[in-house]
Amino acid sequence: MVGMMEIRRIGHIDVVATDVPGAVAQVVAAVEGDGPAIFGFCNAHSVNLARADPAFVTATRAGVFFNDGSGVDIASRLLYGTRFPANLNGTDLTPAVLAALPAGTGVFLLGSPPGVAQRAGAILAERFPNIRIAGSHHGFFSADEAPALSERIRASGARLVLAGMGQPRQEKWAAANAGAVGAVILCIGAFLDFTAGQFVRAPLWMQRAGIEWTFRLLQEPRRMASRYLVGNATFLAATLGQRMKR
Repeated sequence: MVGMMEIRRIGHIDVVATDVPGAVAQVVAAVEGDGPAIFGFCNAHSVNLARADPAFVTATRAGVFFNDGSGVDIASRLLYGTRFPANLNGTDLTPAVLAALPAGTGVFLLGSPPGVAQRAGAILAERFPNIRIAGSHHGFFSADEAPALSERIRASGARLVLAGMGQPRQEKWAAANAGAVGAVILCIGAFLDFTAGQFVRAPLWMQRAGIEWTFRLLQEPRRMASRYLVGNATFLAATLGQRMKR
């Protein structure tokens, strides 16, 4: 599948260059198939993580990754002379995928603190009557519990798993368990938290301006300061270094 797509390598991550309809079509086609597949999103933080974590890089190579945010868009312009066709962040793309799924498609929600996925499931079931919420589970499980969880997901009949456990954990889990789960896994970050009202998204004008990260920084300054203030500068420096080597 990846061989037929335009791929742009940002740092150590291969990112597919496509638009919203193209990305939705790829995920839905995989869901309509009968095997496992992995989809995820690459932003500036992802690239920074990958530079220091070879296991994360390996996990990303097991799936198809879309561009997320202004950082990787800037990198694309510096490295390839052109922007990505669209910003394909998981919070916006996931609802488009859910809306396009065939009637009766089973969806399993995995991630966030206890109770959040369950609340998100009730909201999504009402918002998207074409899907069936096959089950949910929080994201705080141990490695020893992972095999039983994979069996539970497979037994649920879900064809799509929304995995929201943060990077790089969700991608590593997906790469290690996709075969056992036997379904399509879409790594979604904080989508379940936003859906359940745990977090509030930035105003639309900030989203459109590509500065939604500043709103997240104001919401969680202690957790996000290193990621955004230090991380963005590190990402830009690394991208300029990659450009000089081309």
